[in-house]
Amino acid sequence: MSDARANAATPPEERDLWPSPGYHRQVERLRAAVGETIYLVELIESAIQLGVHIGATPHELLGVIDFPRPDPSRGLAPHLLLLDDGRGVNLGRIARVSRRPFDPAPTDLLYLDRAAHEHLLFAQRRLSPAFIAERTRLALGACLGQVASEDAPRLAD
Repeated sequence: MSDARANAATPPEERDLWPSPGYHRQVERLRAAVGETIYLVELIESAIQLGVHIGATPHELLGVIDFPRPDPSRGLAPHLLLLDDGRGVNLGRIARVSRRPFDPAPTDLLYLDRAAHEHLLFAQRRLSPAFIAERTRLALGACLGQVASEDAPRLAD
């Protein structure tokens, strides 16, 4: 079922729940996969950017435990994944958990943060040739003393 249809079928009082009912179903799938080899797509947050790391390193899922201090404003979900490399990773820091590292089939997906998946992994990229050219024109104009404004004529191509 698509997200739009699922969202329309969900009562309004459940749409605003955090975490969503779908989150709990995914946590149960993860719990059923304890002991299996998994691959992570992790969200890497710094002071100035949010990035994504698509890992090809296999991890054994050792457990799924409750996180004592979830906080939606900081992106901390109510569960941690325990991995064989000694880490405990909060599900709020994970975009995808799958049984295959790249292009997993729907049956290989154990956990998927839809917002991160759609807005970070597959969002339209701003680093197009047109975007880079426009930024370069603005930077060159600033170096030459031109004031950048919405109605200012663009530099010649």
